[in-house]
Amino acid sequence: MSDDIKLDALAIGAHPDDVELGCGGTVALLAKRGLKVGIVHLTSGERGTRGTPEQRRSEAASAAEILGVVALEFLDFGDGALRTGYAEEEELIAVLRRYRPEVIFGPAPTDRHPDHGRANALVQAVSFYSGLAGRGPAGSGDPHRPAAVFSYMQNDSFEPRFIVDVTSVWEIKLAALAAYGSQIFRPGSGGSESEAARPEPVTKVSTPDFYRAMEGRARHFGNEISATFGEPFWCAKPLAVHDPMAILSRGVR
Repeated sequence: MSDDIKLDALAIGAHPDDVELGCGGTVALLAKRGLKVGIVHLTSGERGTRGTPEQRRSEAASAAEILGVVALEFLDFGDGALRTGYAEEEELIAVLRRYRPEVIFGPAPTDRHPDHGRANALVQAVSFYSGLAGRGPAGSGDPHRPAAVFSYMQNDSFEPRFIVDVTSVWEIKLAALAAYGSQIFRPGSGGSESEAARPEPVTKVSTPDFYRAMEGRARHFGNEISATFGEPFWCAKPLAVHDPMAILSRGVR
């Protein structure tokens, strides 16, 4: 993977597996179409209940390769108390100016994990500040402001502004999630579905019920657009449409 490449889209998550769970299908879909997509994890999940930071970075690298991304970075903004100050803004500005993405995918404004909401505020702020000539570390490059920032869904639901049909890449998303062996339940991995029998503590994402709910949510939003699987997104302002006929989905009435 390269750290010196112009990206079409950049997906940002507070922790390794956030991007894959929230918009892994969309990332895979864009990559499959030949677009250049990158992932930035703001932490290594170092305060998580399961797995070590080294494990999680290794799992994230495997997941990124499966999704087809061309750039992967880990920042150190503090898991469990995500920092969003001036120093973190400057560091993320440098990342955006290096990759110069047109589209940013990031966490939603509010969510069950406080780090997710903090990450949203940071991403929104930096996506604006990156376009200011007076911001950014010395040598970070010319100002660059992404054309759009879209929020993917994590724990808390929201009313989507749009839904991406990820049916064609659903198995790729599942393969990327399976790379997170320390975090996410894997069907068919052997043994009982009872997480109580596993050596590490049980977390919400490590249970079979979470995995079923993740698939159920994707099926629900897929059904909303007459597809099998869908990933919902939110943005602060309406999307501009230049050709209404181009956005018609099959079966929508």
